[in-house]
Amino acid sequence: MNISVIGTGYVGLVSGTCFAEAGNKVTCVDIDAQKVEHMQNGYVPIYEPGLELLFERNSRQGRLKFTTDLVNTVKNSDIIFLALPTPPGVDGSADLSFVLKVAEQISGIIDKYTVIVDKSTVPVGTAEKVEAILEKKLSKDLFDVVANPEFLREGAAIDDFLKPDRVVIGTTSLRAREKMQLLYGPFVRQGNPIIFMDQRSAEMTKYAANAYLATRISFMNEIANLCETVGANVDYVRKGMGSDGRIGKRFLFPGIGYGGSCFPKDVQALSKTAHQVAYNFKILDAVMGVNELQKQRITEKIKTYFGDDLKGKKIAIWGIAFKPNTDDIREAPALTIIRQLLDMNAEISAFDPEAMENAKGEFSDLITFGEDQYDVLDQADALCILTEWSVFRTPDFDQMKKLMKKPIVFDGRNLYDLEPMREVGFLL
Repeated sequence: MNISVIGTGYVGLVSGTCFAEAGNKVTCVDIDAQKVEHMQNGYVPIYEPGLELLFERNSRQGRLKFTTDLVNTVKNSDIIFLALPTPPGVDGSADLSFVLKVAEQISGIIDKYTVIVDKSTVPVGTAEKVEAILEKKLSKDLFDVVANPEFLREGAAIDDFLKPDRVVIGTTSLRAREKMQLLYGPFVRQGNPIIFMDQRSAEMTKYAANAYLATRISFMNEIANLCETVGANVDYVRKGMGSDGRIGKRFLFPGIGYGGSCFPKDVQALSKTAHQVAYNFKILDAVMGVNELQKQRITEKIKTYFGDDLKGKKIAIWGIAFKPNTDDIREAPALTIIRQLLDMNAEISAFDPEAMENAKGEFSDLITFGEDQYDVLDQADALCILTEWSVFRTPDFDQMKKLMKKPIVFDGRNLYDLEPMREVGFLL
């Protein structure tokens, strides 16, 4: 099939590459000419495990191409995926301007039956808005608009796309359903379902899933805070809860709060949708409130130990990305915590295996960056662990103690057990 993907951000690039891996001819379109040129020359603009290999292979074999030419790409496409940004607006609702603008552009180009797929995370009713724009210039028999939300975990997106738990497709058109079934069939050969539903339900499914996962995170952070107060061990509690088949083990790890390009934006957008129809979604408001407070807890602990003014104190940071196995720092809790420490006059030295280039753009020369995780510990008064990269799980504790002024660790990701750490001389 001839597929076009409009937008080469995280979702667009992963989707386009994986569709090409299944044998489709994929053209990715972007308005950023420099970015397109880089990708044409083999440069992968994001870090995602496994992506570079598929990108290189499918580009070399001619199944994956990049262009700024929207007109010819659209004319040659059977299916068009809209993988465009939907950032939060001033009021918290999703900004659909990019999606609707492209819908207007392609409405003047399409000249044969084409399926237009909303791959971006969009509020309920967006597919209908896209349809209304297309209908101004196109006969209804020339297109169908499908809602097809993505459920990709950064750091595991390739596996998630190639072997999805489920594929959700929102359409009431038999013609569009058949095309989407044909497209996704190779990805669900092991029997995982393609779930067809109406467009509005598909759009809601994405928000509901992310909001629920964010709720689990905030709930466990509250449990962790209470455990700390009453003297219980949250790791034992987590294991006891997770072994219950009704609950499951995933998303029960407490920490410094959720971040990234999806959870903060999607929870906020769903809450806004509820307010727009006069529904008071109390749980979501609480989830967002807990998450903001959680980002402050580690800073409050540092204040309790060192005082409000950290002038002359060097704080080492391990981890900046919002989660491991990505270079994505969008809405990363680490950014908030680093800014709080800078406001307290701390000297910050940070290391992240993949996200430092992005962090340099965020902080410029306000903080320093190390060559490796031990480099930042030299003469540090304390270490803050803000992302749970595997490389931080079993470090050389003897080397750490030799480098640091004092062996003090503020473990924002609960990587270490308290008693073993105390036995080797660390204060957590």
